[in-house]
Amino acid sequence: MNTPASGSPGSPEDRAARVVLTWLAEPGNRTVWALVQEHGAPAAVELMAAGEIPDASLRAAVLAKLAGHDPQRLADAALRKAERLGARIVVPADDEWPGQVDSLALLDPEPPGQVNRDVRPPLCLWARGPWALADTLARSVAVVGARAATGYGTQVTSDIAYGLAEHDWTVVSGGAFGIDAAAHRATVAAGGRTIAVLACGVDRPYPAGNSAMFERIAEAGLLISEWPPGSEPLRHRFLIRNRVIAAATVGTVVVEAAARSGAAQTMSRVLALRRVAMVVPGPVTSAMSVGCHELLRSHPDAILVTGLGQVLEAVGRIGEYASDPPRGHSHPRDELDQESALVLEAVPGRGTASPDELALRSRLPLRTVLRRLSLLELAGLVERRDGGVALSRRPGAGR
Repeated sequence: MNTPASGSPGSPEDRAARVVLTWLAEPGNRTVWALVQEHGAPAAVELMAAGEIPDASLRAAVLAKLAGHDPQRLADAALRKAERLGARIVVPADDEWPGQVDSLALLDPEPPGQVNRDVRPPLCLWARGPWALADTLARSVAVVGARAATGYGTQVTSDIAYGLAEHDWTVVSGGAFGIDAAAHRATVAAGGRTIAVLACGVDRPYPAGNSAMFERIAEAGLLISEWPPGSEPLRHRFLIRNRVIAAATVGTVVVEAAARSGAAQTMSRVLALRRVAMVVPGPVTSAMSVGCHELLRSHPDAILVTGLGQVLEAVGRIGEYASDPPRGHSHPRDELDQESALVLEAVPGRGTASPDELALRSRLPLRTVLRRLSLLELAGLVERRDGGVALSRRPGAGR
């Protein structure tokens, strides 16, 4: 295998520079990403250290961070820590880089604001777990929702995630309490692969209350993050993280979401990236379903799903998971031809009627009525009684 030249994409210098850049500015920063695209990561670090940054506020923040710090030592320490942890850094030049996240480069900065402006692709990803990142994400669905999940939401999430795992889909979520945790746990229980996309270092997954779950994910799936090991789960990082969940997966299912929630914000990214956007409705009386219903009302491209079958149909290849529309229990009457149905309708609900009376009521010739009565009797829908014809007494045979 050829070793990348010094400073070239995928080289040790390139990897270290990407670590430094993620420390200097939060992931997704439009200015930093543009510098890397134009000059490469090592040169971008040099330009930023020299203050050659068009964004004045970013320039001031970078120079303040660099004061008294050696960025190369910080990068080396992060890489050594990851190695001790059994984690690795993945960069765009690597075979396991999930190329679908690069579509974030096309995301428009609308609506305006800091969160929507800085949505560029990751410069690197830290991964902890045994599976190759690109292969594991190639066939993946995100399942996200409220932290304060209801019993209804937890049940629906578990059913969908378990079923996705049984059909060899990777289930992606954010590791939070509630819907996220239910999705991860159901996938692990099904023996499937799940990925937790974190807003902190892969060595300190948050929330701490899910520590045992995170350890299980690291063994059977993947923990991934844009932030170096040791990074704290700061509040704004969760919104930055959500764009990766949206971009890395084939589609996203929102099970429960309040009026203002991270899950609803993730879905805005899903829709903007033209991924499959799926929403589970809930009781109109539930505050945890307000965000779901608003998504369905406001976005015609959002698909209403009520279970696993509809999710599979939405994300699978055409015809792969085609399902029949739901219908009630079948009944022998459903298979009747038009004439037989008219004769059956003419039979009184109580008592009996003669064939002549049935012919009059159904407006069919007597000979036709007699033929159809024989068929209806064989089907167990009518019977001869007291010299006439009556509805059958068999259970389920009535109208």
